[in-house]
Amino acid sequence: MKRQKEDKKYLVDLEENSQTSTDEYPEKIFKPIDDDMEDEELVTKQGIREPPTTVMNAGSKQLDTHQNNRTVNIENRLDAVPAGRSVPLSNSGAPTKQQASAAMLSIPSGSQQSQQQAPAAISNIHSGSQQQQPPSRPRGQQNPTFRLRSRTSAINESLANKRDIYESLDYDVCENVLFQKEQERIISTRFSLRKDVLRWIIFIQIGIITALIACAIDIVIEELSARKYEFLKHSVDANVPHADNPTGDLVLPYLYWLGLSMAPVAIGAAMVTYLEPITAGSGIPQVKCYLNGVKVPRIVRIKTLAVKSIGVITSVVGGLAGGKEGPMIHAGAVVAAGISQGKSTTFIKDFRIFKAFRDDHEKRDFVLGGAAAGVSAAFGSPIGGMLFSLEEAASFWNQNLIWRTLVASIISSFTLNIVLSAYHGLSNFTFTGLFNLGKFEQPLAFDYYELPIFMAFGVTGGIFGALWNMFNTKINKFRSRFIKYKFAKVMEAVLVAMIGVSLACIMIYLINDCRPLGNDPTDYPTQLFCEDNEYNAVAALWFQTPEATVRSLFHDPPGSHKILTLAVFTLIYYLLSCFTFGLNVSLGVFIPTALVGAAWGRLVAMVAFYMFPDAVFLNPGKYALIGAAANLGGVLRMTISLTVILMETTGIETSFFFPLIITLISAKWVGDYFNEGIYDIQVKINHVPMLPWEPLPHYMGLKASNIMSSPVVCIKLIDKSKYIFDILHRYQHNGFPVVEDVEGNDRSSGRVCGIILRSQLIVILLKSLYEEKKRFWFNETSIQTFRDVYPRYPSIDNVRLHGDKENYTVNLDIFMNPSPVCSREHDSVQKIFNKFRALGLRHLIVVNRENRVAGIITRKDFLHK
Repeated sequence: MKRQKEDKKYLVDLEENSQTSTDEYPEKIFKPIDDDMEDEELVTKQGIREPPTTVMNAGSKQLDTHQNNRTVNIENRLDAVPAGRSVPLSNSGAPTKQQASAAMLSIPSGSQQSQQQAPAAISNIHSGSQQQQPPSRPRGQQNPTFRLRSRTSAINESLANKRDIYESLDYDVCENVLFQKEQERIISTRFSLRKDVLRWIIFIQIGIITALIACAIDIVIEELSARKYEFLKHSVDANVPHADNPTGDLVLPYLYWLGLSMAPVAIGAAMVTYLEPITAGSGIPQVKCYLNGVKVPRIVRIKTLAVKSIGVITSVVGGLAGGKEGPMIHAGAVVAAGISQGKSTTFIKDFRIFKAFRDDHEKRDFVLGGAAAGVSAAFGSPIGGMLFSLEEAASFWNQNLIWRTLVASIISSFTLNIVLSAYHGLSNFTFTGLFNLGKFEQPLAFDYYELPIFMAFGVTGGIFGALWNMFNTKINKFRSRFIKYKFAKVMEAVLVAMIGVSLACIMIYLINDCRPLGNDPTDYPTQLFCEDNEYNAVAALWFQTPEATVRSLFHDPPGSHKILTLAVFTLIYYLLSCFTFGLNVSLGVFIPTALVGAAWGRLVAMVAFYMFPDAVFLNPGKYALIGAAANLGGVLRMTISLTVILMETTGIETSFFFPLIITLISAKWVGDYFNEGIYDIQVKINHVPMLPWEPLPHYMGLKASNIMSSPVVCIKLIDKSKYIFDILHRYQHNGFPVVEDVEGNDRSSGRVCGIILRSQLIVILLKSLYEEKKRFWFNETSIQTFRDVYPRYPSIDNVRLHGDKENYTVNLDIFMNPSPVCSREHDSVQKIFNKFRALGLRHLIVVNRENRVAGIITRKDFLHK
């Protein structure tokens, strides 16, 4: 009862206790719920841990259940409730507030007796009279899951969980009075045309700079790799033991190879681990989350771009099973986010340009264009880059964005083509992208009886891709659980590099696959144990970058490899790529996936040709391409954009589009039967609250009242600065409904007139935009006042509210969004979800018939725990 008395003033007007220290409100500690907890155990552990207190309404003097810091979270499917535990439901499908209150308020707090009486109290909720039991449902039909919880407890519980580091972005434009004044100025001047021109200029700059960064990365990787493999070739040739060199020892080249691989990998892994952990991997899942509306920490920083670029170079040069193409998408997104803002928060430099684009809504469109430019630079595929952004990355799309994204992709591809063609001394501008697979000398033709073969390839690729995703997911979960120290993460990357070199050396030493010189386009033919004018085909697969190996498998003439060589190489690289993706290094998954697919695709063609030597349609290069497409489809689950990327990268005829799309669709359908694509799996492993395309099945049949959080922390239209300061310190909410017509001091049931963001309130307090001082700041305040501090808004800890300002008032009339998106209590979750997806919402206020606050919904309410 003592704790109840301390909390009686919770969410009561802070004007009455403005002098009260916030220390009088004890901290509430919430433990995460185990997903596998049984229903009865769940209710007992969470619902009775701290029973709800009672709040005295200052106006009506009536007792009401207050759940704001006392979580009552009941999840139970009625068809699984044993006899005697029936759940009386209200019309909305949830226990009524009176039933929950009557059951919970009867238990004293903080005593052993309360623990013993807990099951009895819960039975008051779950059990009832015969007349109150709901009608039985048909077999197989489940009642909706319901929750009783408060918004504050949900936030505090998530903050207690260290994995919850993500916030939502404000893609919904705040159309307040200041914004409307700017729009009026745009209409009356030529600013609108000027803004459109600037937007096109920014997209062109994004394409150029992304291409230049890609060129720099590619040139450095090529030069360092050339010197590395040339040195290893001469070292092997000089240390092969034979009659003329009896003292030769191949251990020395092995040690050289180890050193040249482990050193750059260690440097790259250390930079990623100690400087910017967000740069690990390809970055595509993080970009997808950002475009979906999730604020991923440090994803679009200049420091992130620098570490990403150096990390890609060191990883590829170190010989890890990865490629540089995937991280280019992340690099393009960082470039777009930096250029479009006209300032650098890292270097604290404001160039005072592009100020009109300093908000999440505009920045999202530029990041999407940067991702498309990164794809175009990586693969030389402008149309593929645009389609990739549409199919895989974008959550919001419009027609104007299509043209701007396509222009950025074309400019990126064209710039990279000019620079790399000039670097390689080509006068016909044929170097189209970083992933340059070369052109097929003969047009790739197919017969219609090959279509079942292509579908079989797709099915095989879907199975292999699903297995790869499963193994990689288990490995990454093992890493996150047992490899926690930073030094251990660096050592793990070095260990994988050492294992890769060791397996390659064992394969080269044991398999004697000799081929005559001149039939293979390899740049570093190694003789090893072969005769004169011959080279070792196994060494040719390893003594080059993975991209060059894919190109060799596509274009090597028939008979360039033994069946055993490709079989062992496929198995080794399949496992290496599975262990590599997830290391603390900057690497993409596209190249190793394509390499494994090309290897087993060519292998299947060789085996079939060995069995049926008269089958003239068995072109190993063609089936290597089909195998690469099947494996990529099985791992990435992309279809249209991947087909266009492969066509533009290899320059094949449009008639071959049909075999590619059949293969990719087959691989995607088969893979989706077992698990999701690797990017979506990575999102789930990192616990990012990304909205899916459709609501989860658990929410079918639910209403807004079933998922909303209440009571809601609200602010009056004209409120005390002390109250605003206190709630910003006490709660971590990022949006507060603005209410009027408040009954007494109960703000949580006021009539909605707008919504105000946390960042706006902090700027108001920092700049002292009080009603009493309005004559000093009113004429100088505009929407630009808030854009100048974007995107790194200050924290409430930076605000000092002096004693003379505690009684000042803040009028939110010109700052709040007067037209927030609202919903009724009985609206379906499907309808509300569509609003979130279509408008990019961060908050949605639930109101009753009198337009009073009933609850609030955020994106996390759509993610089933």
